Amino acid sequence: MDSEGTRDTRATHTGPVPRPTRPPEGSPPPMPTMPPGAPPRPDGSAFLAWLRAARPAAAPGVWRLGHRPRPETEPELTPARQLLSGAVIAFLVGWLVWSLLWNGYLGGWWVLPLELFTPDSWREGNDRVGNAVLWYSYYTLIALAILFVVARIGRWGEVWRRFGPPAWVTSATPAEPPPPAPGEDPADWPELRAHGAHEAAERLAAEARTGLMRDVDHARIGRAWQGVRSGTNTLAAFTGAVLRDGSAACPHPSGDRDLPARQARHDLLTGQVRLGTAADDPRNPYQYRGAGLALGTDLLGTSLVAVGPAGSGKTGSLVKPLAESLCLHALAGRAAVVSVGAAGAGIGPAEAYDVVVRVGHPDSVYDLDLYGGTTDPDEAAAILAEALVGDLADPHPGSDSRRSTTVLAQLLGPFRAVHQRFPSVPELRQLLDGAPGPIAALRKALTETGHASLLRELDARERQQAHPGDVAAVLADQVALLDRPAFAAFFDTSGASRPFTLKALDHPVRVRIDLPQRGHADASRILARLVLAQFTAAVTAREDRSLFACLLLDEAAGVVTPESVRGIQRLRSAGAGVVLTLRTLDDVPRPLRGPLLGATGCRMAFSGLTPWDGQDFAEVWGKEWIETRDVTDRQIIAETPAGKAVHMLRRVITGQAPTARAVTVRQVERERWSASELAHAVPPGHAVLSLTTVRGEHAPPLLVDLRS
Repeated sequence: MDSEGTRDTRATHTGPVPRPTRPPEGSPPPMPTMPPGAPPRPDGSAFLAWLRAARPAAAPGVWRLGHRPRPETEPELTPARQLLSGAVIAFLVGWLVWSLLWNGYLGGWWVLPLELFTPDSWREGNDRVGNAVLWYSYYTLIALAILFVVARIGRWGEVWRRFGPPAWVTSATPAEPPPPAPGEDPADWPELRAHGAHEAAERLAAEARTGLMRDVDHARIGRAWQGVRSGTNTLAAFTGAVLRDGSAACPHPSGDRDLPARQARHDLLTGQVRLGTAADDPRNPYQYRGAGLALGTDLLGTSLVAVGPAGSGKTGSLVKPLAESLCLHALAGRAAVVSVGAAGAGIGPAEAYDVVVRVGHPDSVYDLDLYGGTTDPDEAAAILAEALVGDLADPHPGSDSRRSTTVLAQLLGPFRAVHQRFPSVPELRQLLDGAPGPIAALRKALTETGHASLLRELDARERQQAHPGDVAAVLADQVALLDRPAFAAFFDTSGASRPFTLKALDHPVRVRIDLPQRGHADASRILARLVLAQFTAAVTAREDRSLFACLLLDEAAGVVTPESVRGIQRLRSAGAGVVLTLRTLDDVPRPLRGPLLGATGCRMAFSGLTPWDGQDFAEVWGKEWIETRDVTDRQIIAETPAGKAVHMLRRVITGQAPTARAVTVRQVERERWSASELAHAVPPGHAVLSLTTVRGEHAPPLLVDLRS
């Protein structure tokens, strides 16, 4: 069993996405993935250590690999000075009590228990050794009782935990966990054995111990086993593939078993990629402080919007690690990813992707399908209209998406009926301009080919064209931005090029789309909206939604529209998500800022945010009830000469007048992060991140150090 079609890249238009050839038989696989900080070990021990590492259940966003859970609320710690002074005073009191007992200053009542429970012969006999043992044992018991009481009063246990050896070894490197019990070792594939696949489990366990397996192999074979359990694949085919190819079984169509070079820290067993560390800040919940922060498909499934100025780290600290993680998931058969950004934006090398579309570049192997690979004129018109009129700052009256869809459908339907394809960019521009020649030729072709019923579409188009508020002129101006010499070889509909369409996202494909920025900023925004519209239309129409699909759109200025916000809201139930980065929320129309932040479950504010952007985040994050303490110091006035003398002595010693302190505790409602704090209190290299999982679990806004 290679993949049985479950992970093949489907035909996208004129031909399927090509599969790079698999490595030749007998070639050594790459070295196994090493856990962070572990040196290479060819015997597979590093892979086994990673596989057996503890991954306790944790709150949303916590890096689970090696995580040590903490209480949800911070324990009340006694100040160190007060704790140590109390321990010393308790020891001195205990020593004083023991001295008084030993010297007989407290009388002989403390020996009454010994006299009551022991015979007189034991205490008054001639056996000096026995008497000594009896009395000194009793003294020891009394001393231990005093020591126990003093230790409880002086909180010596807390002193030991905070300042003793337990505190010294807390920061030390944890020891490797003990070997798992027989039958519980994940390297032995117990689930395969439980369902009768003993030979396959033996082969995989042997390759794990000899260093031939890596984390991507483990995740990919686990995904294939899920297909067996769900009935997509057969047990016989799975077992045969594993026995034949070992850890290289069930390959990705590209044949790759890892990315060329990893930059971020990944844990494919939990599906997480580590972004940074939650700061030890009072505004962070105690259970998050000092914990690693990570994202996975369970969080990306609610979509994410990140806002920060240029240079704040959106691409390097967020988009690039996520793209790398999703590409690894794609190699494991778990996800499909589309990364969109400007050429040279640094969203991953070309070798990490199966398809690289470089719009406007003459060396691009692939083209971009302007109509999303659909054959339905109405669907193609809706997608194209969303791309063309999405960001018009002062839209022409009536140039909304619905009217634009109607105009395009009136032209695309008749054209496809005649030519069995959609018009190219120059042809579409001529039709929208209402040039008499192309319209007359199309009308004649409809009559000659027996599609006279579609003439009424052209009649309606000609009637609307005569009105001064016709939207076709606006659409023609937008299409003209794509009708440039730089794009002459792109958006071909004749079948001569190799167009890629997002209909391929029902397979684990890795796609990178480079948008032209220099001199073609308006065209880039149109293409970005086109990709977003095609993505939401394609993933919501998939039948198999177990394959996670994600669109990473770096720099989404001018992309957000009312229809795209509605599309993002539908992605959670479709097993998909989008990641949008913005330099400022001013790049989003004011009426859409609230709906955009409400439609995305994960929101990220980087350092350097403006107070106006911070206000939008503060509103969506809301407020919380906190406990505040108001402390009032009132000077004490002495009434007697002795009191005045004591107050004078105290002032000489402490340098302050004697005061009485009054503390008032209140519950008040305060913003989780105010606009001013987001603009001025987020250090460089940090961000504030709130999270929501697809199951509805929430994490409050967290201050995250992205450099650790």
